[in-house]
Amino acid sequence: MTDYRDLNRANWDERARAHAASADYRVTDFAADPEHLSDVVRFDLPLLGDVKGLRGVHLQCHIGTDTVSLARLGATMTGVDFSSASLAEARRISGLAGNPVEFVESELYSAADKLGRGGFDLVYTGIGALCWLPDIRGWARVVADLLRPGGRLFLREGHPILWALADPLPAGGTLALDYSYFEQAEPQIWNEGGTYVETDAVFTHNTTHEWNHGLGEIVTALLDAGLSVTGLVEHTSVPWEALRGHMHQLDNGEWQLTDRPERLPHSYTLQAVRNAV
Repeated sequence: MTDYRDLNRANWDERARAHAASADYRVTDFAADPEHLSDVVRFDLPLLGDVKGLRGVHLQCHIGTDTVSLARLGATMTGVDFSSASLAEARRISGLAGNPVEFVESELYSAADKLGRGGFDLVYTGIGALCWLPDIRGWARVVADLLRPGGRLFLREGHPILWALADPLPAGGTLALDYSYFEQAEPQIWNEGGTYVETDAVFTHNTTHEWNHGLGEIVTALLDAGLSVTGLVEHTSVPWEALRGHMHQLDNGEWQLTDRPERLPHSYTLQAVRNAV
């Protein structure tokens, strides 16, 4: 398992340019429209609230479209990612948008060592981040280290039930749990070409190591790290076509199970506050 970071980093490095060039990320809209926000952050707004004047850090920021969107809402943002290619695109997008963001290259578990402890009002973590981490308790300690007392975590993520479903679904589209819901010591190893955006690019770094984390494990890890949970909302949509051929796209850009979507929690928003020392 010692090489999981190298394998996953190579995968993200190779896909960063294709992601930034895809219509899905709508990079050109950041330059054309000073009011444009990513679909993810626009979805988050009702629960996120006013971030103006906050010092925020976006963990696992990838190409930074959500980070730049938070900066457009008035936060002073730092984006953190372990992929140098992703950060190169993030810096370019920030420049196109005209919203300054500091981007720092760091592996997740080293983020507090790179950025310092206790200096942030907001830690933001977006969709498709936690599955790349083997230890959710270690992640929670990083969140706690980065936040000042009273500072807030805002996490929206794919639901662990969604990650545990068979992919592709069995014939007939039956929802079937095929992978672990709970964190396991050993990773789920995938070897898949392509990516989650429409692109003609061909990739060679296709092996990844991923882990699921149950909702109870995530909540408990945050509590043990010294945070108090202030909100937990489950949603019947997710920002990408997670179950291809069995979902339809909504007007807000989210995707939803076509057949009885109320059967499945697609994603969730979890908020927590760092307790006073």
